[in-house]
Amino acid sequence: MPASERKLYLGGRLRRLRRELGLNQSAMAGEIAVSPSYLNHLERNQRPVTAQVLLRLAEVYDVDLRAFAAEGPDGTGIDQLAEIFADPMFADIGIPRYELLEVADNAPSVADAISRLYAALVERRQHPAGAVPDETSLVTPEAWVRDYIQAQRNHFPYIEEAAETLAGALGEPTGIFDALRRRLREGFGIDTRVVPPELLEPTSQAYDFHRKRLMLSAMLRPESRTFGAAYQLSLVEFGPMLNRMVETAGAPDAPTRRLLHMSLANYAAGAIMMPYAAFLAAAEKHRYDVDRLCAEFGASVEQVSHRLTTLARTGARGIPFFMLRVDAAGNVSKRFAGESFPFSRFGGTCPRWNLHAAFQTPGRVATQIVETPDGARFFTIARTVDRAVRLDPRESSQLAIGLGCDVKFAPRILYADGEDLAKPYVTPIGPACSICPRLRCPQRAAAPAGRTLALNETQKTISPYPFVG
Repeated sequence: MPASERKLYLGGRLRRLRRELGLNQSAMAGEIAVSPSYLNHLERNQRPVTAQVLLRLAEVYDVDLRAFAAEGPDGTGIDQLAEIFADPMFADIGIPRYELLEVADNAPSVADAISRLYAALVERRQHPAGAVPDETSLVTPEAWVRDYIQAQRNHFPYIEEAAETLAGALGEPTGIFDALRRRLREGFGIDTRVVPPELLEPTSQAYDFHRKRLMLSAMLRPESRTFGAAYQLSLVEFGPMLNRMVETAGAPDAPTRRLLHMSLANYAAGAIMMPYAAFLAAAEKHRYDVDRLCAEFGASVEQVSHRLTTLARTGARGIPFFMLRVDAAGNVSKRFAGESFPFSRFGGTCPRWNLHAAFQTPGRVATQIVETPDGARFFTIARTVDRAVRLDPRESSQLAIGLGCDVKFAPRILYADGEDLAKPYVTPIGPACSICPRLRCPQRAAAPAGRTLALNETQKTISPYPFVG
């Protein structure tokens, strides 16, 4: 069915938005000019959301319509629920997908609670008996902060505005390190020094409160030193704003609050180095050429890639990229998304995505068009990057970065030139193997949960775990 004819049932998202705004149904109904009973029907998916209602939501609440109406619910979606219930302990229940979809669509808060409980279970499994002091510690700071940042679609308007103003006062991006040092010294009495790594081990930067001295390791690359100075300036320049944001977020404990505070300061550092309007204009001008953006803003490939996932300013949006960072073993250490993409919450990534093959061709950009099981297509870019600091020359310092977006945006990207974006066959990928529905996958590493294996002693199949579709 063409997108223009598809009915949009967005009750869960509408209800979530209303609750985030602190409104009851009568109040929201009045603000968007519908009756309370009609809004009730919309929230219960008994009526589709019309174009008029969507436009009213955008007008009254500054909602990003593209994100709000995108397929797949916000928060804990059907793919995350499927991944959770693929756990072997649910193998005898056989929960059908349509029931999970009902929960994701109609009870998003319940879905979020299930996800949090399962994350706590995964964390509990990693501890010996009795090693976890209390249940609240099972919701790890990393998981909480990751989910919070993703709920904001990795975009923080207040930080963007403050950072853009500050960057304008600092001057040209390529000479910003000296400007950052001056600002720290003249504005806050902080002396910035590049010191031998032996003075800082095992850290790459440290701030001495007593002597008001920021120390950056000589092992850091220039762009990482700049980021370190911008991070320190964010802490002192935007301190009250960051504290308010952390307080408003309602993090559950002190470690989570500290991690969120650091994450927001990191976000601010990137926004200072690559101020929003200038960075977006350059990205559009150079057609999202990462190396060109690195040169123009004195930033690293990873810094630019991360920045590309944050371009969601109302009225000035960039391509909504998602980004992953993995090591050679496939461990995912970063997930950011300005676009819907079926990340595996509790596992790794699909081996058919060439993100993993990037390690075989260091420094080279590899492109690929992939298709998820629901038929959505994404244009992806993969390449290796080096860690900010390499402590042991005998060890590999490489990580792989994957960037991607809906294939409809690919014509705006330099790396897509020459690609047949409409070709009938593209690489089929999926979520974690335990929940992937693809039948004929030679790289399947686990049997799909809740599916009956179709084993035959007289045959060997392409997939090591054939199952009934």
